[in-house]
Amino acid sequence: ASIKYGGRGRQRFIWVARGADGSLRGLGSGGRRRTMGCFFSKRRKQAKESQLSAESGDRNAAGDPGAEKQPQYSWDQRAKIDPKDYMFSGLKNETVGRLPGTVAGQQFVIQDCENCNIYIFDHSATITIDDCTGCRIFLGPIKGSVFFRDCKDCKCIVACQQFRSRDCRKMEVFLCCATQPIIESSTGVKFGCFQYYYPELALQLKDAGLSIFNNTWSNIHDFTPISGENNWGLLPEDALIQDAVPLPTAEELKAVRISTDASKSIIPVTRGRRPKCSEESCLVVFFAGDYTTANARKLIDEVRSTLLWLTPGLQ
Repeated sequence: ASIKYGGRGRQRFIWVARGADGSLRGLGSGGRRRTMGCFFSKRRKQAKESQLSAESGDRNAAGDPGAEKQPQYSWDQRAKIDPKDYMFSGLKNETVGRLPGTVAGQQFVIQDCENCNIYIFDHSATITIDDCTGCRIFLGPIKGSVFFRDCKDCKCIVACQQFRSRDCRKMEVFLCCATQPIIESSTGVKFGCFQYYYPELALQLKDAGLSIFNNTWSNIHDFTPISGENNWGLLPEDALIQDAVPLPTAEELKAVRISTDASKSIIPVTRGRRPKCSEESCLVVFFAGDYTTANARKLIDEVRSTLLWLTPGLQ
């Protein structure tokens, strides 16, 4: 076949041949081949692609083992999370909680509860407690912050990276905190050292990235001090933690083997900023290793037992 065109009184011929795919191929000078687009060839190519796509769909629908599988991504395989599973809201005169392994590092919210006993026996990302009155609350290790807002007459046991309270009144907090605890526009807040035990607690502290030896529970910073007044204080050294937050009575929560004995506490009980019993001090260094924590705990227990023997009645 040939195509004739002319210009300025001259005529030229281009010899072409149709290829197997329907396109027209022209022969240029020097033996080079050029491919020319063809409207009909495009239509044939689109029809062929549509046919292949339809055949692939039929194989997938029929469960053809040779069919190409759709890619699976990690975010497609995550379990669906219902925020209601990580919230206590609007409760009154109830005992509720979460067992070890049921929170697993998620965020948790407690709000608008009155006269409740609340127990979170697991580690979490962050916890906020809003508008609660007269509640007794235990919060397992928190990787980030715990934030109390507009709460009053609450008693709590908390282990966290950061502690904050705002617009709170008359609270008692047995605390383990890796950073300086902060209160703001709050009054009548009293602090004591965290002391608690249940078998899963040590691993939960590790999962939350908290060290049992880094506890600044008594080094409080008040953002809104009042001249001549003190918005916070320390609980008596002989204050009993079970008097603040009683052991759970619900059958489900009683399965957690709890001890409030200070000598069994996973986090060592310290005096904080209370007056020292003696001006003498001693520095002990443990080098990092597989048994560092165990050796440190053994030394603490031995020193404590020695003090109890030398000073009867010392807690």
